[in-house]
Amino acid sequence: MADNMNNEPGDVQPNDEPLDIKPTDTGERIVPILIQDEMKNSYIDYAMSVIVGRALPDARDGLKPVHRRILYAMKEAGMTYDKAYKKSARVVGDVLGKYHPHGDTAVYDSLVRMVQEFSLRYPLIDGQGNFGSIDGDSAAAMRYTESRMDRISNEMLADIDKETVLYRPNYDGSLKEPTVLPARLPNLLINGSTGIAVGMATNMAPHNLGEVIDATLMLI
Repeated sequence: MADNMNNEPGDVQPNDEPLDIKPTDTGERIVPILIQDEMKNSYIDYAMSVIVGRALPDARDGLKPVHRRILYAMKEAGMTYDKAYKKSARVVGDVLGKYHPHGDTAVYDSLVRMVQEFSLRYPLIDGQGNFGSIDGDSAAAMRYTESRMDRISNEMLADIDKETVLYRPNYDGSLKEPTVLPARLPNLLINGSTGIAVGMATNMAPHNLGEVIDATLMLI
């Protein structure tokens, strides 16, 4: 009885009858819902979307979606370590047009980080030109720099053409993209990762590849 006295008029209690579904004149249905339930469900959906789709790496290949799409686009364009460098703007255009429609700056900044030896212990992209400095100097515009996959990235994409991973439709359903790369290398361990999502974050340190291999053999 005392609990009910603290409730405002119109408050819905857990023991109340289910909310009625009200039909409209147009045949649609209006379903009353509690705002706290809707906010909880919407927050969880948004958080999972950010975690899975943008902010945190997949433990299997250690890559966020934008990094995975950059490497896959370079592989599809034939920009392997043994081929000539090509303009970074071409890579950014392919990634934007085919897989990642989130702005050219976000894609290019991610590509630049994959080149920088002071950002990754084992860079995944081989760059030519000004890709910034450890002192905070920004990279040159994408039309001036050139890039290609680094030799180590071949191990990240090895056997991808042999149905080793699952594919999903891209954002407009016109192409397929891998959900994860085959990744013969333990990229998450050797390069680490940093990411801030919704309600979750990660900051993993990089490790020496030789030591990771020794630890794996010891574990086996």
